[in-house]
Amino acid sequence: MRQIHIEEISMMRRYFCSLVLLVVPSVCSLERCRSVCADDPDSTASARGTIAATETPIKRWNMERLVVPPDFRWLNSESAVRSLLYQGEEYQGQSTEIFAYYASPATLAGQQASADHYPGIVLLHGGGGTAFSEWVEKWARRGYAAIAMDLGGKRPAEPEFDEGTGQIVRRFDNVRAKRTRVEKPGPLDDHQAKFQNVNDDPTDDWQFHAVSAVVRAHSLLRSFPEVDAERTAVTGISWGGYLTCLAASVDSRFKAAVPVYGCGFLYDGESVQRPMIDRLEPRQRAEWIRLHDPSRFLRHCRVPIFFVNGTNDRHYPLKSYVRTYKLVRGAVTLRIEAGMRHSHGHGWAPLEIGRFVDHHLLKKQAMVQLEEPEVNGALVSSKFPADQKPIRAVLQYTNDQGPLVDRKWKSIEATLATGIVSAKLPADATIWCLAVTEEDGAMVTTEVIFRQP
Repeated sequence: MRQIHIEEISMMRRYFCSLVLLVVPSVCSLERCRSVCADDPDSTASARGTIAATETPIKRWNMERLVVPPDFRWLNSESAVRSLLYQGEEYQGQSTEIFAYYASPATLAGQQASADHYPGIVLLHGGGGTAFSEWVEKWARRGYAAIAMDLGGKRPAEPEFDEGTGQIVRRFDNVRAKRTRVEKPGPLDDHQAKFQNVNDDPTDDWQFHAVSAVVRAHSLLRSFPEVDAERTAVTGISWGGYLTCLAASVDSRFKAAVPVYGCGFLYDGESVQRPMIDRLEPRQRAEWIRLHDPSRFLRHCRVPIFFVNGTNDRHYPLKSYVRTYKLVRGAVTLRIEAGMRHSHGHGWAPLEIGRFVDHHLLKKQAMVQLEEPEVNGALVSSKFPADQKPIRAVLQYTNDQGPLVDRKWKSIEATLATGIVSAKLPADATIWCLAVTEEDGAMVTTEVIFRQP
C-alpha cells in the first residue's frame, strides 16, 4: 500500500506541474518548479523498486571526524607540482592511503612556503582518470592552491621535471599502463565497484570512500598555512562531477562547487549508466539509489553551484540534468553547451568555471545572472541585472524527437536590450534555452525547457 501511495503522489505532482506549464507557461521557473517538484518521490522510489524510509544518507559521513586534517606524508616536496599520500577511511578493516598532487603559485615559483593566503580548490577526476598534475598546475597558475587525488586506490607515474628550471617537461597522467596501486589502497573505481557495491556494510562502498577522500583532501588543503581556509571550492568531471554533487551536499565548508557533466537520476531516463543499475536485484537497486544517487543528496546542498553540461551527453543526459539542478535550493548557475564533448580535457576547458570560482572566492565580477525564462505566446525572454552587459545572445533549441543523444541542436540570434534577452520561439521546438555571452567569451544559459506533450 505504501508504494502505491508514493506513486499516486508522484503522478499528482507531475500532473500539477504540467497543468501549471499549460495554463501559465511563464511560471516554469527554477524556483517555482522547485517548490512543487523538489521532493519528487522519484528520488526515493521508482517503478522497479521502493526506497526504505531510513535516515538521510548524508549522515553516513562523520563530519566531526572528517573535518580534522588527515595524517599525510610528502612523496615529493620540492617540485613545482608536488605529490603526497594522505590517510583515508579504513577499508575491510585495513588502513588506507590516498595519492594526491598539490600545487600553488608558491610551488610553481620554487618556494617552500609563502606568506600569501591562496584560495583553494579540490579537483575530482572522472572515469578512467586519476590525479592530474596538469589540472593542479592550471589552477596554481590561476592563483589557487589546488589538490587532486586518485579516487581508485592508484597513483600515476609522476611527471619528469627539468633539472634546471624545475618545470614539468613530460607527463604520464593519461598513461594508464604506468599507474600502480598504492601500498594501502581503498576500493577500485571500476564499474563493478561503483554499481555492484551494495552490501551489508555501506562503508565498504566506493562512493563512501570517494566522498570521504574528497572531504579529507579538503580538510588537508584548508590546514596548509598558505591556504585561506575560508575560500575553497570543488569541481569534478563526469564521475568527478557526480561526486561533486555528493561532496557539496555533505561538506558545507565549500564556498563554490562546479559539477561538470555529473548529475543524479542515473537510475531513470537515458543514461548509459542505467542498465548497470537495472541489473541489480530489486533490493540492491533500491539501496543503490538511496545511498548513491545524487538525487538523494542535492536537496541538502547550500553551496553556490554551477552546472556545466552539453545538450547531447549520453552519460548524464539532459532531462536527468534538469531534474537534478531543480533539486538544489541554493544558488544555481547553468552553462548548457550545444554538442559539448565529453572528456577530462573538454571538461576542464570552459573558462566559465574559473570565472564562477573567482567570483565566489575572490569577489571578482559575476557572470551574467539570468532569471527564470518566461514564455509569452511565441516570445521567450529572460531578465538580468541592467548593469551587466552581454554582447551576444542566442536561443539554443532542437525540434527533434527521439533519444536526447541523437537530437540535432540549432541556434537563432536573440535580441539583447538593457536587462533583458528575448527570442521568437520556433513553433516546433521541443527543447530550448537562452544563452548569453560576455566579451571574454563566458557563456551562461537559462534553465532548459522541455515542451510538454
